[in-house]
Amino acid sequence: MDLITDILTTMLAQLQKPTLSFLIGGMLLAAMGSKFEVPEPVYKFIVILLLLKVGIGAGISVREANLIELAVPALASGIAGIVIVLLGARTLARLRGVTPMDGMATVGLFGAVSASTLAASMAVLDDEGIAYEGFIGALYPFMDIAALVTAIVLARLGAERRAAVAGDGTVTMGGGTGGQGPTLDGALIKGILVDTFRSPAISALLLGLVLGVFARPETVYASFYEPLFRGLLSILMLVMGMEAWSRLSELRGVAHAYLLYGLTAPIVHGMIGFGLGLAAHHLTGFSAGGVVLLSVMAASSSDISGPPTMRGALPEANPSAYVGVSTGLGTPVAILSIPLFMALADAMIGF
Repeated sequence: MDLITDILTTMLAQLQKPTLSFLIGGMLLAAMGSKFEVPEPVYKFIVILLLLKVGIGAGISVREANLIELAVPALASGIAGIVIVLLGARTLARLRGVTPMDGMATVGLFGAVSASTLAASMAVLDDEGIAYEGFIGALYPFMDIAALVTAIVLARLGAERRAAVAGDGTVTMGGGTGGQGPTLDGALIKGILVDTFRSPAISALLLGLVLGVFARPETVYASFYEPLFRGLLSILMLVMGMEAWSRLSELRGVAHAYLLYGLTAPIVHGMIGFGLGLAAHHLTGFSAGGVVLLSVMAASSSDISGPPTMRGALPEANPSAYVGVSTGLGTPVAILSIPLFMALADAMIGF
């Protein structure tokens, strides 16, 4: 009972902190029909600055990190992305009212990472003085790419299999007709990887990572990126809160299964990340703060790199379904779950 009380107290206290309160404030503005808005170019500029900040900070830490200590969390991140997609393929993608293509596009976004949610969770830990590995930002691409590639590959294989069944009504043990199973052109996977790496979020993050590793950007990092981080993040949270509320209207035209998934999946996925982070803690001494951030990465759903990747790779999927449930429900639930994972990490590991 004391544990539950401590968790609830921690969650309530964190909801009053700037990062989460700005998200809630944005949702309230949108709910009241406010005309407040942040111009799109300004929003994109803020996102790029935040990603560069996370990438540069991670690169500086990677330069000095023990490769084993980095490799285990990186492997855990990739596994988390794949497991989340496989779980979604067995649940959401098979529910009534959800087309297989829409379902896979949705679980792909939920398996990938929200850069803004990761930045928000870092800010929350920083405010509490909770230490975490500086290379956490470098884990982003491992989970993001693993999830997006897995979801798109499974979606394409499923589409080929259904097309084969529709062709003559029979399927061989290989999954195709006439002894020919569904084939997956290597060019498809290459195209997915290229599109993902070229997306604004991954590009900015990787650029910052490379600069942090091979250059010496400590001065500009400390004098420019670090002081601006929290202020810019608060504006981003405000915009995301308004965006989340506006996206809720898009869910009226899709199955109720999406509503259930959007509300519960972030917590389930976060628990998967927590379990993998806990394993990394016991294997390499991965910090409690790092476990929290890995959990939040798993709980988050891609809001920057994922949607354009899905639009390009799965044009048949309905954006109102996968973007609506991701931005309208997944993102706010993931951000609001940060205190939950903090309380669990404190109870099981200790800060």
